[in-house]
Amino acid sequence: MATHTLTTENHDKTVEDGIVLIDFWAGWCVPCQRFAPIFEESSETHEDVTFAKVDTEDQQELAMRYGVTSIPTLVAYREGIPVFSQAGALPQSALEDLIGQVKNLDMEEVRKAYAEAQEQEQEKQQG
Repeated sequence: MATHTLTTENHDKTVEDGIVLIDFWAGWCVPCQRFAPIFEESSETHEDVTFAKVDTEDQQELAMRYGVTSIPTLVAYREGIPVFSQAGALPQSALEDLIGQVKNLDMEEVRKAYAEAQEQEQEKQQG
């Protein structure tokens, strides 16, 4: 098994480097059950990507931190920056396409846009 269990305790360390895909799921969720083998299969073929799973029943605080209201929800990080978030199960081809897009991101541009967004958020909170 190439997926990792993500918790509030190991979250920050897990997402700080490289490419990380996070699958928010629950055992009772039928779409989650259908997406699980797709996520697992991709984890076996992309050794350069960390595949993490969050059980939303067990890790409610982490799910709330992300604002997860529908599952499955997939979140992608690259170099500590969240670059993608979407609810709904993806077919294998769409997941593979997403992984390719995340790998091909111009991280200089992403870091710049992320820094600007954080500055605007801080200004909003202060003003």
